[in-house]
Amino acid sequence: MENLRSRGGLHTAASGKRAALRIRAAKKHKRSEAGVTLLELFIASSLLVILASAALPIVRTTIVRSKEVQLHRALRQIRDAIDRYKDYADRNLIRVEVGSEGYPPDLETLVKGVQIGAGSDRKVRFLRRIPVDPMTGRAEWNLQSVQDDPDSRSWGGNDVFDVHSKSQGTALDGTKYADW
Repeated sequence: MENLRSRGGLHTAASGKRAALRIRAAKKHKRSEAGVTLLELFIASSLLVILASAALPIVRTTIVRSKEVQLHRALRQIRDAIDRYKDYADRNLIRVEVGSEGYPPDLETLVKGVQIGAGSDRKVRFLRRIPVDPMTGRAEWNLQSVQDDPDSRSWGGNDVFDVHSKSQGTALDGTKYADW
């Protein structure tokens, strides 16, 4: 029986050594995994930076494109208001100044409104507010009157026939915003 006990004791001691070796090997393995994890983190961060820098021009183009859409919308809104004012003037529904050819004297007139008919208290407004030029960030526009030279960038001050952006920037299609 003693032999079995000593064998069992040897067997236990040997298994204890094996267990200790396994623990040391696991610790070594954990240390090497920590280094690999740091390397993986560095590689993943580098890839993220590369992808973000590749996406940046796309984001910039998207922002410019949305501003261009807003500019088209604002120009269309003002030009529609000018056309409605002209239509009212041509139908003699509103009083206009002589020599203005039925166009509004300024953009504020479109916002403030004009009286319909001679004896009526009714007013018609053509714009709620003057839209902001998304390219300049201000509600200021280059104005053009009927009497102005078509290529002129200065306003004669008689009436408002057309509006353009004050921005000197170039659109994505290569045209100038001031020419829209």
